[in-house]
Amino acid sequence: MEKQTAGREKLGDLAPTFAQLNDDVLFGEVWSREDQLSLRDRSMITIAALMAQGLFPQLKSHFIMGQKHGIKKEEAVEIVTQLAFYAGWPKAWSAFPLIEEVYGETNE
Repeated sequence: MEKQTAGREKLGDLAPTFAQLNDDVLFGEVWSREDQLSLRDRSMITIAALMAQGLFPQLKSHFIMGQKHGIKKEEAVEIVTQLAFYAGWPKAWSAFPLIEEVYGETNE
């Protein structure tokens, strides 16, 4: 897994402790525990949690990450379709354009 630095890049001056926890603990320690859950599985779980809460800017970032972790476009569509019944139909409508943005015409 590539080193996460988004916290430091975006919040390092404003909230350095939060940025450090984001990069080093959440993405450094928790996400690196691949012997417990694969990166792909962690991405699917995170996508579900973010969509359920309607956190669409973060959801887009995690679709990008999920794509890097092997989630195909058709799988992302299926995840959102499944979640529509549990998280809300309007949230699914809001998530599908993000999939289109991230994956474009490709299925990768």
